[in-house]
Amino acid sequence: MTKPLVEETGFVPLPSAEVRRRLIALVSSPYAEPSGDGDVVVLQGGWWYRGEYALEHRGQGTQVTHRVYNIASRGRWAVPLANRFFIGFADKTRAGFAELLRTIADQSEPRDR
Repeated sequence: MTKPLVEETGFVPLPSAEVRRRLIALVSSPYAEPSGDGDVVVLQGGWWYRGEYALEHRGQGTQVTHRVYNIASRGRWAVPLANRFFIGFADKTRAGFAELLRTIADQSEPRDR
């Protein structure tokens, strides 16, 4: 695979199985369903986007690495160019990732209904 457009790493003080479960619940949408097994969760959508979340056990928690790839089969050259015009794309992606990790860590267990 090619070099990621954005790569960010963070830590969640929970076991990787729990991080995976919460991550999948949070990133699922009608437009992109997460896939992958084990320690990688893949989210693919639109004509160019592929996001990978790699989970790695670290001490008392899980290190999460998020990588965004350009998977366009046509017009591949346009993705980095267009993202430069979306001022703050990398910063917004990083901020969104940090917020996602906070939500995973703070998410309370669902209550029985």
